[in-house]
Amino acid sequence: MSDTRVWLITGASRGIGLALAQQVIADGDYAAILARGDAVHQLADELGDNCLACQADVSDADAVAAAIAQVIDRFGGLDVVVNNAGLHRGGRVGKLPLDDWQAVLDTNLSGALNVIRSADPHLEAGAAIINIGAVVGLRGFPGDSAYAASKAGLAGLTRSLAIEYARRDICVNLVIPGLVLTEMTGALSDKALEAMRNIIPLSRYGDAGEIAEVIRSVSRSRYMTGAFIPVDGGLMSSFGVPA
Repeated sequence: MSDTRVWLITGASRGIGLALAQQVIADGDYAAILARGDAVHQLADELGDNCLACQADVSDADAVAAAIAQVIDRFGGLDVVVNNAGLHRGGRVGKLPLDDWQAVLDTNLSGALNVIRSADPHLEAGAAIINIGAVVGLRGFPGDSAYAASKAGLAGLTRSLAIEYARRDICVNLVIPGLVLTEMTGALSDKALEAMRNIIPLSRYGDAGEIAEVIRSVSRSRYMTGAFIPVDGGLMSSFGVPA
C-alpha cells in the first residue's frame, strides 16, 4: 500500500464524516465522500481535487455499487472504507413505529454491509475497514432500542468480518464515539444532552475532529483487528444511565 491512500467515507456531509474527510485530505490522501443529499457535491468542490462526491443512500445496494464504481474509476483503487452513515430514530419500544425500526437497521447495519460487499473486490492486503459504532450498541439507554440494536449488530458484524478478512491481511475494527454534538444529536433536548454529559467521566461532549483523529490512527494499525475502540470520554466505564 502506498503512502497516499484512497478513502471511502459514508455519511460524510457533516459531523464526524466531514471532519475525517477534511483531515485525510490535509494529509494528502484522496477521499470519496458519500452521502444521500446533493450538498455532498458542493462540499467536494470546497475540499478540492483530492475529493470525489458520491451521492447515494447506503440502504440502496445498487446505488452503493454505482458509487464505488465511481471511486475506482476516479482514483484507481480503494484502501480505507469508513462506515459512518447513521440514522437515529428514538422512542420507547411500545411506541416506536416499525417503519422507524426498519429504517434505522437498513441504514446503520444493512447499509454498512452494502458498502463492504461492493468494496470487497477492490480491497487488497493492507486495506482497512472501520465501522463507526455507538456506546448504546454495547450498553443500554432507554428509548433507543432501534439505534442500539443496529449498532450492536454492527459490532457483531465487525468481529465476524475481522476473522474473514484476516487471511487477506485486511483489518476490520469498530471505533465507538461518545456523545458528539452533531446534526443527529441536535434532535435531543437540552435536558437529555445534559443528563448524558453528567454521566461522562470527562464531563464534556466529544468533538468530531477528536473522533476523526482516532479513525486515522486505527486505519494505519496492522496488528489490530476485530477491536472495539471507544473514544467516549470514559462513558462506557461509567455506571450512570440517563432516565
